[in-house]
Amino acid sequence: MGGFAVDWINLGFRWFHLIVGIAWIGASFHFIWLDFSLRRRETMSEGVLGTSWMVHGGGFYHVEKYMVAPATLPPDLHWFKWEAYLTFLSGFGLLVIQYYWNASAFMVDPAVLDISGAEAVIISVMTLAAGWFAYDALCRSPIGDRTELLALAVFALIVVASFVFTNVFSGRGAFIHIGAMVGTIMAANVFQVIIPNQKIITADLLAGRTPDPKYGKIGKQRSLHNNYLTLPVLLFMVSNHYAFLYAHPQSWLVAAFIVLAGGMVRHFLNRVDAGEAPSKVAWAIPAAAAALVAAIVWTAPRGAAHTEGVTDADALRITQTHCVMCHAPRPTHEAFRGGEPPKGVVLNSPDAIRRHSAQVVAQAVQGRAMPLGNETHMTDAERAALGAWLAQR
Repeated sequence: MGGFAVDWINLGFRWFHLIVGIAWIGASFHFIWLDFSLRRRETMSEGVLGTSWMVHGGGFYHVEKYMVAPATLPPDLHWFKWEAYLTFLSGFGLLVIQYYWNASAFMVDPAVLDISGAEAVIISVMTLAAGWFAYDALCRSPIGDRTELLALAVFALIVVASFVFTNVFSGRGAFIHIGAMVGTIMAANVFQVIIPNQKIITADLLAGRTPDPKYGKIGKQRSLHNNYLTLPVLLFMVSNHYAFLYAHPQSWLVAAFIVLAGGMVRHFLNRVDAGEAPSKVAWAIPAAAAALVAAIVWTAPRGAAHTEGVTDADALRITQTHCVMCHAPRPTHEAFRGGEPPKGVVLNSPDAIRRHSAQVVAQAVQGRAMPLGNETHMTDAERAALGAWLAQR
């Protein structure tokens, strides 16, 4: 019952995280598009930077954006912040339930770094905070006024963090932490910069003071950063389902390719939305494609060691040693005790192993996602032998 309850808690947090995450990303996409769609027209209200006309849901919308702020504010001013806050809180809740709860299994791989689960959790919290402070320091430094240089610096920060994570955590733990760090930066942008700056502008208006335009400029910069990071962070958040992403010893380069590919796609869409001819920014699409191809090549399965004569008994011995504590009708592993085997996969007989051969190859032969945290110390020779046995079918 305990495992069953944890599964429902996990599902509830995951569902809620998806809902509020969709709302946040949808708002980001819409408002960045809206910002780029603004046009100056012959007749505009005083102080208006540009307007946009839209049609949706059977009606027409006319939106105006002021250079700084209007002279007065209406009582029904809408704020867009809870989507970001709830996405972060639900995401951190998932991190606790899915990873911190069984950190020694989901976050630690002794072959990478032999640390305890508690140490992994402490490192996790510290590095997530450090990622935000480093990013914020870059934005507030003189580099922050130079868009291209800042973009390179933020990209370098994510790559360095990816290198650190992949040399501290298990493969799946590393990739989820890359996504968590980027997500933390995005949510902190809203909580620490965008909304506080907007409150300063609002307070100035209500007090009859002329708002300083720098607060709006900074808020727009951070909003645009969030927009560029959305596509990479989405892939990082589902990476635990695809072990090939982090199977390579230098999987931090895969993370770099993902950030490049997602960022280039967003750049193309944003510039076209801003009115640029697609031909002028078309270079971003082949650049994104090149990064994606590089990721595919880098994650391609390597040639397995030549192993002959692996018997059913050999294969069963390997799975009995490394797999059945989780993948049995009644798991004995502490992470699943009292519940069902993960994804319903049972590996207690040769026929059962063959039936799930695709998952076994992906998770334990070509990838190192299983066993969890490699806590049973499955060797490369055993992985190769299991793969060779499955190839004999």
